[in-house]
Amino acid sequence: MIQALHNNQIDIIATDHAPHTLDEKQRDYNQAPAGLPLVEHALLCLFDHVKHQRLSIEQVVEKTAHNPAKHYAVKDRGFIREGYYADLVLVDMNQTTEASHENSRYLCGWTPFNDYQFSSSIRRTWVNGCQVFDGRIVNDQTISSMRLAFDR
Repeated sequence: MIQALHNNQIDIIATDHAPHTLDEKQRDYNQAPAGLPLVEHALLCLFDHVKHQRLSIEQVVEKTAHNPAKHYAVKDRGFIREGYYADLVLVDMNQTTEASHENSRYLCGWTPFNDYQFSSSIRRTWVNGCQVFDGRIVNDQTISSMRLAFDR
């Protein structure tokens, strides 16, 4: 998959964020729902690949922000540009994050990364220019959320 990212055979990295309960995921394969709760840790996973030099920061930005905005013609998003909405994440590359079921913010109450130590941490997050996370949720996202617009 890393090679496919480098060759641009994969142009977008995303997660469907499927927060099924752990009991649901423990069912037989054909009975278990697809997907995992990943949105909280997806960017941290990518930055682990950056640390191990499998991906560059520029590739992470391109595959997670620029390409989705271009591919889906999302208006005024996906880039840091004047007049664009500030959807930003501040990542500390020198501060680790330990994932556990106990500190997970998923409503399903578990993470597939239980007891895993990520090499970076999310310090702050802004949605539409409003800070919504600073080590904890600091703003109800319904205040800063808005419907996406498309240039189609």
